[in-house]
Amino acid sequence: MNLESQKVTLNKSATYTFNFLSDVKNFEKLMPENISKFEVLGEDKFLFALKGMPEIVLKKKEAIPHNKIVLGAAGGKLDFSLIADITEIDSNTSEVKLNFEGEFNAMMAMMIKGPISKFIETLTTNMVTTV
Repeated sequence: MNLESQKVTLNKSATYTFNFLSDVKNFEKLMPENISKFEVLGEDKFLFALKGMPEIVLKKKEAIPHNKIVLGAAGGKLDFSLIADITEIDSNTSEVKLNFEGEFNAMMAMMIKGPISKFIETLTTNMVTTV
């Protein structure tokens, strides 16, 4: 299953945006209002839970300076990645698009498509006001 967020334009350089998203503790600032738990587990790993959903641990798997950050599921039963693609527009402006990629059976995909779509849209929307 592949889901994409809308592209958002940030009034920050690609370098600044990359550095912000590289620091996993900053994801707490981007989380939806219905977050019930957020905990940094290391410099490249964090745990979060939304109300009514199981806890999810994300770990930074890849970072290509100023262009891409890949967070992946760390343990658990679901294997997926959350990819931030960063594009430099000019020295003070960048665009970000989030991609969610995961392998799920048809039943699971149907159950999580809506909540995951809403989640990644919230992350990108919150980037505009937070980053």
